[in-house]
Amino acid sequence: MAGGQDSIMGLTAVAVAQAMLVAVMVAVGLDVSAGHLNPAVTIGFAAGGYVTVCRCVLYVIVQLLGSSMACLLLQYIAGGQAVPVHALGAGIGPLQGAIMEVVLTFSMVFSIYAIIVDPKKGIVSVLAPLLIGLIVGANTLAGGPFSGASMNPARSFGPALATWDWTNHWVYWAGPFVGSGLAGFVYDRLYLMRPHDDLPGDEESITKPLC
Repeated sequence: MAGGQDSIMGLTAVAVAQAMLVAVMVAVGLDVSAGHLNPAVTIGFAAGGYVTVCRCVLYVIVQLLGSSMACLLLQYIAGGQAVPVHALGAGIGPLQGAIMEVVLTFSMVFSIYAIIVDPKKGIVSVLAPLLIGLIVGANTLAGGPFSGASMNPARSFGPALATWDWTNHWVYWAGPFVGSGLAGFVYDRLYLMRPHDDLPGDEESITKPLC
């Protein structure tokens, strides 16, 4: 029982820390690069036509480079200790893990569209960094025991490169990319192509192309 409690407390700490970090980083980068920290989010925006293919490729390369450098630096500072990699939970197969990543990433990118892109968002965009951080934290709590709740190929790539542990690594690319691509396509086609009454904040809506 104690081990289970320690595991839950550890997951909660990770979720809270990640939520706060994502909120701060999105707030810092929102007016610079639209706060793109995650290849899955970038792919989701590209699927909806809000990021050009060229910029999408550049963003993903830089995101992977940043994650790799951070993990290698952490490994050096930690005296060569292995950087933890994303791994599937006990009894969870690769396909199950990939489906979990699809669901988690879909919900995250779908929510980001509603908060940032949708012209019907009104003034909710003021809280965008905080809300995005909360989404990431909540999904980490929900999916952590099953797939590790990566939702971010760059976040999985860096540790895998630093430790050279590629076990089930494809799960953390296929799942997030499928989920984000579906979210971007579905939200753009179902919600952004319909007329709506003017709302506060409409003038700040993102128009195609974003970049």
